[in-house]
Amino acid sequence: MIEAPGPAGPLAGSVLGPSDTDAPVVLIVPGSGPTDRDGNNPLGVRAFSYRLIAEGLAARGIRSVRIDKRGMFGSNRAIPDANAVTIEDYAEDIHTWAATIRETMRAPCVWVLGHSEGGLSALVAAQQPDGICGLLLVSAAGRRLGDVLREQIAANPANAPVREEAEAIIAKLEAGQRVEEGDINPALRPLFRPEVQGFLASTFALDPAKLIAAYAGPVLILQGLRDIQVGRADAERLHHSRPDADLVLLPNANHVLKAVASDDRAANIATYQDPDSPLAEGVIEAIAGFVLARR
Repeated sequence: MIEAPGPAGPLAGSVLGPSDTDAPVVLIVPGSGPTDRDGNNPLGVRAFSYRLIAEGLAARGIRSVRIDKRGMFGSNRAIPDANAVTIEDYAEDIHTWAATIRETMRAPCVWVLGHSEGGLSALVAAQQPDGICGLLLVSAAGRRLGDVLREQIAANPANAPVREEAEAIIAKLEAGQRVEEGDINPALRPLFRPEVQGFLASTFALDPAKLIAAYAGPVLILQGLRDIQVGRADAERLHHSRPDADLVLLPNANHVLKAVASDDRAANIATYQDPDSPLAEGVIEAIAGFVLARR
């Protein structure tokens, strides 16, 4: 267990890896929603992806710190309301973690691994790069998240009756406007409830491609080609903005980095709830190889 100072209480995380203080440290930043330090969330994800990454890195001599976001799980005392956040708040916490890790684990700097939405947090944090060795962007969007959300809604045929309304809400949030709860279709309230609209607006305002172009440090872009949430085009857009970054495309990895052998959507989603399924081949090799090559 490791703690870092939060706004109103401690931020919490878990350390794994060798005791060698010369070993590099990877900070694993969770993805969207109530995703915990292991890569699970109460909305149906029990893949343990982050724990598996940490174990794989430890086997290769790399230390890791995987964290709970402010207001959630072990970091629940950091703020009274976990919904009262912006992406800039999460970026601030990355800097706090980097400072804590450098002090307590004697690391000269920290590699920031941002998964999914965590990739955007990492990119925002890297605009002030002190203490950051480099970025490991895993399943990270390369477009504004409003556009990603539009695509995800359109990809599911079950959303057809509410698609037009969802797109109208996204447009309002992009314009800095709020939507009253009574004006939101009940089917869309879990996604657009008023409590999270401030956070959504903060993410919609950011362009990952512009952020990555403004960061000069080393970057790994890792994308699975079985990902049904973020696609190859996202990784390639990031790479276009930073052509010197390392781009790794894994043919059989999905969004939670599990191995998927076909395009069957049900089989893909099933891995989200399977803690025993392995990470896709190449995930650990790409991350560890990138970090160790820059020691």
